[in-house]
Amino acid sequence: MATHSSAHRPSRAESEVVDLVSRLIRFDTSNTGDPATTRGERECAEWVASLLEEVGYETVYVESGAPGRGNVFARLAGSDPSRGALLLHGHLDVVPAEPADWSVHPFSGAVENGYVWGRGAVDMKDMVGMMIAVARYFKAENIVPPRDLVFAFLADEEAGGKYGSQWLVDHRPDLFDGVTEAVGEVGGFSLTVPRPDGSERRLYMVETAEKGMGWLRLTATGVAGHGSFLHEDNAVTVLSQAVARLGSHTFPLVVNDSVAEFLAVVGEETGLDLDPSSPDLDGTLAKLGSIARIVGATLRDTANPTMLDAGYKANVIPRTAHAMVDCRILPGRLAEFERTVDELIGPNVTREWVTSLESYETTFDGDLVDAMNAAILAHDPIGRTVPYMLSAGTDAKAFARLGIRCFGFAPLQLPPELDFAALFHGVDERVPVDALHFGTRVMEHFLMHA
Repeated sequence: MATHSSAHRPSRAESEVVDLVSRLIRFDTSNTGDPATTRGERECAEWVASLLEEVGYETVYVESGAPGRGNVFARLAGSDPSRGALLLHGHLDVVPAEPADWSVHPFSGAVENGYVWGRGAVDMKDMVGMMIAVARYFKAENIVPPRDLVFAFLADEEAGGKYGSQWLVDHRPDLFDGVTEAVGEVGGFSLTVPRPDGSERRLYMVETAEKGMGWLRLTATGVAGHGSFLHEDNAVTVLSQAVARLGSHTFPLVVNDSVAEFLAVVGEETGLDLDPSSPDLDGTLAKLGSIARIVGATLRDTANPTMLDAGYKANVIPRTAHAMVDCRILPGRLAEFERTVDELIGPNVTREWVTSLESYETTFDGDLVDAMNAAILAHDPIGRTVPYMLSAGTDAKAFARLGIRCFGFAPLQLPPELDFAALFHGVDERVPVDALHFGTRVMEHFLMHA
């Protein structure tokens, strides 16, 4: 496949990707975490299916464990059926947004000032739009990739995939027959770093690992009574003290392979001392700008209290008090993490995992990684792919249970000044139009050489 210059003629995929992303954002697919109030996934999935069927795909529509939780699958045959298939997965749901907080309506899909605006622009209707655009282009033009491609458009990722990828892996593993590798979100975006000679390098961060995700419910039980009496066994007090200890605790610094390789490459390119044993590693990371928030969160386990629930009247001591804690745990650290939590919350507070999804890590090597790097270099001569760990979680956690090797690679060339990390689940979420064009070109190249 020919590489593109600045004067290239855009493919059909590149020509329609911005409109596709804008139209996807206009579907309000807000996932509240409650199936009763989550909406829009079925309508969006049916629209995606119609776009694929329009160019000749046979699609499979599946509702995953609850009415309206729509998922769409389509498969494109490759030239070598003996090779394992490659899964490209994107989720259709988004986190809720409050319109009053935004510069534009979060479900407008506005295309203004060089950006496509709206909830899901980077998480992850940008990649979904690129997937649809490339899938339609390949089918319409009879372009045959070297291996089978499975395109999956999924529900419920923003609530852990119980009514999405996790359900599909448990109940419809046939949809993933022959798949050996997968590519999904939160990878492939650029980080521009200065080099010692005054030039710049764009590092494209490929996700090779992600922390485990667990939502922990803490419960304290005491003696109920009148608010005017003396109380030595107040559940609210006991819980509050436990939550404060846990929320203010700093877990030890642990550098795993993906993070160590990322730090080594960034140190090599910038000349910064990013030695994991450095006493000021956090301070040095801060010199990388906004991306330091993502990288910094992969150096330690975290336990962030997010919800408190106790009482029903101002003058009544309740018998029980509850808290929810968002826990993100590094690979291989679960047992030690639980031991530390138990020590911090004390014997009078119980804990239970409401949601528990395992960590994941793979190595940064092999033909698929080589194809990612070649696709980036074909369209950005100062680009270089580098592995990193995601502090959050994706649907890769489900697919890894099928033995599928997973990566995050949704290529975007970003302006150096853009605070990309702040856009995930943030106000005024947006993606550069030029980045969508770039990403589509890279994806075309990648899929023709993967």
